[in-house]
Amino acid sequence: MQRLIEGFNRFRLESFPEKRELFEKLSAKQTPHSMIITCADSRVVPEFFTSSEPGDVFVCRNVGNIVPPYAQFTGGVSAAIEYAVAVLGVANVVVCGHTDCGAMKATMTPESVDKLPAVSAWLRHAHVAKHVVDNNYSHEASADTLASLTEENVVAQLDHLRTHPSVAARLARGNLTLHGWVYDIENGGIKAYCAQRGHFVSLSQVLENGESWPTATPPARLSGVLGNAA
Repeated sequence: MQRLIEGFNRFRLESFPEKRELFEKLSAKQTPHSMIITCADSRVVPEFFTSSEPGDVFVCRNVGNIVPPYAQFTGGVSAAIEYAVAVLGVANVVVCGHTDCGAMKATMTPESVDKLPAVSAWLRHAHVAKHVVDNNYSHEASADTLASLTEENVVAQLDHLRTHPSVAARLARGNLTLHGWVYDIENGGIKAYCAQRGHFVSLSQVLENGESWPTATPPARLSGVLGNAA
């Protein structure tokens, strides 16, 4: 607790005064450009690795960066998505997994969380990714299996995300972009899912090659009918 209090004191004396104007603007309104749904893992700080300022991103964190399908489960994640998309009008939603994810390790070995009923029940939303890996991948090393499962879980949660009415409505109009990322804790890299290619690509290579941004967004169907209003 002492470390938290000392950290607050540094914020109060150093960081807050430097950004006083920003916090004054944020005191009455937030207008984040993106929502990031990521893992609760303490090593994963999306504001840090995206160099974001307060007010830039609306972050929802949970075990395993899970997005339950809308019809199956309505809770805090669903409410956060609805608020970010329908009220705040974010332009982007990112589902961000990460390397060495404990939730994915538990998904690989469900018996390891038998004594954690809440965790076990929550991770059922990742079982689809495990089935994809079990039936389509051939791995000898568990590390390779974990990497594949982490990526497939991001893809699975993107599929779940599209079942949410607020997301589906804006995707149909073409004014919401979806992204799937995997953050590498050790080297600071990000791999992004490219729906057109059907696999993950390095964001660093995309930047270096001047390529177009990889997205996980399906084609807009109703943009010409309903316009582009949020």
